[in-house]
Amino acid sequence: MRYGFVGLAAAFSLTLAGCSLMQPETPTPSPLTEPAFDARIDELESRLSRQCDASEALQNQLDHQQSLTADVREVGGLLRRLRDDVATLKQSRESDPVVVRKTCQADDLLKTKTLVGRSEWVGLPKLETYLQARIDSGAKTSSLSAGDITTFERDGDDWVRFKLALKDDDEVVEARRDEWIEAPIERRVRIIQASGEESRPVISLLMTLGPIRQNVEFTLNDRSHLDYPVLLGRRFLLDIALVDVAQRYVHERPSFDDNADDADKSDSGPDGQDDDK
Repeated sequence: MRYGFVGLAAAFSLTLAGCSLMQPETPTPSPLTEPAFDARIDELESRLSRQCDASEALQNQLDHQQSLTADVREVGGLLRRLRDDVATLKQSRESDPVVVRKTCQADDLLKTKTLVGRSEWVGLPKLETYLQARIDSGAKTSSLSAGDITTFERDGDDWVRFKLALKDDDEVVEARRDEWIEAPIERRVRIIQASGEESRPVISLLMTLGPIRQNVEFTLNDRSHLDYPVLLGRRFLLDIALVDVAQRYVHERPSFDDNADDADKSDSGPDGQDDDK
């Protein structure tokens, strides 16, 4: 029996040895090559980049949410103030209204501006004469009736030579009716008419009208077919004069010491003039 037990043990040992020989061996990992290493590194970098992009997008969303929150708070504050203003306005309407009227006196305007009629006498001290003028707020620049207009150069500057273009019944100091006048050209203006474009010279002359005494720019063109040799535009009127279209010749005709004989006509001219001139 002893030998039977020993034989059984030997047989069991052989069986275990056979099982161990039948089990597969664990494969040995192959060595890591350089291309595989680079591929692994690229994969890790790509994964980290995606994670960073996701983190940045999340941060942007948080910033945008904070901005929206601030805007909502601001709008809420504006709405609360608007509600308070509406309540105040409602209360003020329920109370007796207070009407404030600002009075405007014509005398206050006349303290700073000169009243003129729709037609006036003007004086041109440089030309030593007076002329009748029509006040026209629709015209931008004033105009003087001139004929025989010739431009020339003097000391490098542009000048103009002309005569007053007048009708026989236009009142003027007779000694100045056919006298040549010279003046520097300040600028030129382009006039567009149905017949075409025209360039007119502009000169500056000292002019008087009642208490007003200032330099006025005149365009030169022949107005002899019109009723007034002088037209005063809104550039002259601006800030210094008020026009009362119901009146004419509010101010007296100016006179010149060397033309005393003509001063007697100061009251005879305007009375017979047509209002549409």
